[in-house]
Amino acid sequence: MKILITTFAILFSFLTLNSQSLIGAWEANGDIRGKKVRSVVIFSDNHQVGTFYDAETGAFMGTNGGSWSLEDKTITEVIEFDTENPARVGQTNTFEIDVSDDELKIQGAPLVWKRIDNGTPGELDGAWLISGRKVDGEMRSMDTTRPRKTMKILSGTRFQWIAYNTETKEFMGTGGGTYTTENGKYIENIEFFSRDDSRVGATLEFDYELKNGDWHHSGLSSKGQPIYEVWSKRLP
Repeated sequence: MKILITTFAILFSFLTLNSQSLIGAWEANGDIRGKKVRSVVIFSDNHQVGTFYDAETGAFMGTNGGSWSLEDKTITEVIEFDTENPARVGQTNTFEIDVSDDELKIQGAPLVWKRIDNGTPGELDGAWLISGRKVDGEMRSMDTTRPRKTMKILSGTRFQWIAYNTETKEFMGTGGGTYTTENGKYIENIEFFSRDDSRVGATLEFDYELKNGDWHHSGLSSKGQPIYEVWSKRLP
């Protein structure tokens, strides 16, 4: 199982590709010892996340990601989090890729990835870091340069949040699925949640607004608690 998981982690790492034609989300499906596994990669201009989970139950299996750059067919990634191998955090890896129309794969690997979307139609595509939160009615700013990060990466239809620490290499949690943005409403449909599988299938609705480039996000959390958060676009 470890070998198979490591293989998936490598596959996720290579999928940070051409910032013009490959922004968005991609997926691949396969079997691991009788389980149907879905793998989804979301990547923005400079950051990416890849996750795999049970396609039938939504049980979380693993995630990894970081920043990336592309030269010719060579992907270079600096890993920021990796649930299966935390020792990889901070390491730089390179991979060779092949791309044809809406399919892509790592050279020498059998798995073929299919495009889900190209960064549209949702209004929030990109990588975001939490930069503010309302506590007891008072807005408090948060330092986005610290090692302890909460990041959201969104394509045009997919979202994922990840909490981690690049200094300690600790992973705190993640969740994701599909989303829509319409008439000031941001709606999430949860497909996996690392801390609690029972939340798979839940739908959460929030109010959202873009103010001076920041994403203001308010409503009730998955625990039913009121939240007001501010997210800022992540810089390279």
